[in-house]
Amino acid sequence: MQVRLRYFAALRERAGCDGESLEVPAGATVSAMRALLVERYPAAAPVLARCAVAVNREYVTEAALADGDELVFIPPVGGG
Repeated sequence: MQVRLRYFAALRERAGCDGESLEVPAGATVSAMRALLVERYPAAAPVLARCAVAVNREYVTEAALADGDELVFIPPVGGG
């Protein structure tokens, strides 16, 4: 199945892109996708560990993904 991923801020910088579409096994989960991204982008591991996640614009902690879903990893924002 195809899943569209979007990356923001520090995660975008470490991945070197703002998003991509990946072919993943049916029934893939958010945690499986996070693990896959750590393999693809090892430098992003510290950022991925702290990211909030949204599937189809709804925040989730864990979810099974479906074909065509949009998965967004949102790093914490700091500043002052």
